[in-house]
Amino acid sequence: MPCLNPAEDPVDARRHRAIAAAIRHLVDHWQDQPGLDELAAVAGMSPFHFQRLFTQWAGISPKRFLQFLTLDNAKRLLAANQSVLDVALDVGLSGPSRLHDLFVACEAMTPGEYKALGGGLTIRWGLHSTPFGPSLVAATERGVCWLSFAEEEDGRDALAEMAAAWPAARLVEDADATRPVAARAFRWDGFAKDGSTGGEPLRLLMKGTNFQIKVWEALLRIPSGAVVSYEDVARAIGQPTAMRAVGAAVGRNPVCVLIPCHRVIQKSGIIHNYRYGVPRKRALLAWEQGHVLPEDEAAA
Repeated sequence: MPCLNPAEDPVDARRHRAIAAAIRHLVDHWQDQPGLDELAAVAGMSPFHFQRLFTQWAGISPKRFLQFLTLDNAKRLLAANQSVLDVALDVGLSGPSRLHDLFVACEAMTPGEYKALGGGLTIRWGLHSTPFGPSLVAATERGVCWLSFAEEEDGRDALAEMAAAWPAARLVEDADATRPVAARAFRWDGFAKDGSTGGEPLRLLMKGTNFQIKVWEALLRIPSGAVVSYEDVARAIGQPTAMRAVGAAVGRNPVCVLIPCHRVIQKSGIIHNYRYGVPRKRALLAWEQGHVLPEDEAAA
């Protein structure tokens, strides 16, 4: 039976669960503008300790986090970032770090490898607690091949989904091997001022159709803190009328967070259709925006 990383500090795991509970409450009740005392009670700690822990983990205060959960904010960002994919296409993945928070080297499987369904591959996987809920991370020697959120605390559902995607691969539970990837994805090592994570590029092993891979590569060009529409992505891959197909490819992204499918929203500014739930999508966007947008933009 899978379990959260047994080598993980139980204190850190409890803190992640407390922050996750507070984030869920923020996302569910942002229109009520919950205060510090209310959020601290949800997290099961004093207001002083909650404020300190939340800010330590998120890098921003709960109040500022709340600012990024509104529909108006999403609309404003969408309007401000209309040309962001065009700029990214011009400068490429070696552009300014403000443009790319994660430098990722992608390798697509060959048609033969795709057909083999992972035959000959050893996939090491681990479950890690995060402030967004339990996360399953899986990697091969050639790169990260899976990152998803689990709805069940023991991760059984996420493991079953991953195993179904790679039915012929050899699966080995090894949380120590995947913890560095989780740390990079969720910035346990901290953000730089420009939102980047630094370090050597992460390598992804991508299994998908040619169209899906083109969409996923386009998602990698969306800067941290930005949002784009499905139409923007369709135009960026040279298929301006393929919004429905783009939406389907976005939804089948097997490496969430690292391939930032959560940064794609409707042209109207409405945040919807996230594989792991709209509340989690809102929380991921608010978290990123709080790190990369200046204080005056947050208040705009």
